[in-house]
Amino acid sequence: MESDERCPDNSAEIGRAAKCKGCPGQALCQANAGTDTDQPRIDVRMNAIKNKILVISGKGGVGKSSMSAYLTMALCAEGQKCGLLDIDLCGPSACKLMNVEGVAVVESEYGWIPIESPVCGAKVMSVASLLGSDDNAVIWRGPRKTNLITKFLRDTFWGRLQNLVIDTPPGTSDEHLSVLKLLGRAKPSGAVIITTPQEVATETIAREITFCRKMGLRILGLVENMAGYACPCCQEVTQIFGEAGAVEAFAVRHGVPYLGSMPLDPTLAADADAGRNPLQREVPSGGVIAVRAIAQRIMAALA
Repeated sequence: MESDERCPDNSAEIGRAAKCKGCPGQALCQANAGTDTDQPRIDVRMNAIKNKILVISGKGGVGKSSMSAYLTMALCAEGQKCGLLDIDLCGPSACKLMNVEGVAVVESEYGWIPIESPVCGAKVMSVASLLGSDDNAVIWRGPRKTNLITKFLRDTFWGRLQNLVIDTPPGTSDEHLSVLKLLGRAKPSGAVIITTPQEVATETIAREITFCRKMGLRILGLVENMAGYACPCCQEVTQIFGEAGAVEAFAVRHGVPYLGSMPLDPTLAADADAGRNPLQREVPSGGVIAVRAIAQRIMAALA
């Protein structure tokens, strides 16, 4: 998908920028400038969902998307109706993790019908379901990203849910600003911050905390992912990314709740690749026990 170079990047210039001259839609853009006709429809959709939970991280590669999927599965296992919205537009992975790859989104008179995951029953929406091929790349500027996120919130028939988990891109980008603005009236419930024990990862988390506080977004807590290696035979955890307890101490210093740690668990990776729900194993692994505990702490924070 190629970006549209004709439209201005700054929404304040729509219909007024020099590049708009001669465009047949200039008058329409000028007429609608400053009028947000989408927000009331978004409010109706989002107010039917009790909790809107953003999953964020300071950098990529810390397991944010995996944690988003596991948290969704764990909340479903607690008997809650959940959805997973993937707004990591340039690196979508929710479809793979929720075993809905290749399933097309159906458009009905009520809007887009989210895909129901066979692994836990959660409703899933991702740009990957709209691309047509795994090889297609999303090469978009900010306004087009905002437009798709608006459609995800405005046009998707989520129905009544207890939780909508929103998987966001790494860092603080257009996607974060857009979704927080669009959810403003519907009051996002808070953010779960994912990090790994390495110092290079935790250094970026301080900026995520600052971002949340500046945007008025409640921080539900910090999750330490890849906190050691869990042996698949005996479940003994070996520290491989630094000293144990460093992330918890970081959370305390910054006044952020510590939700718990997740080890590197080979069984979780195998289940994700195979499209299985690791929480349905007869004998739970260390990773499964950890994600259940984290989900329960999030539920307690939202109660």
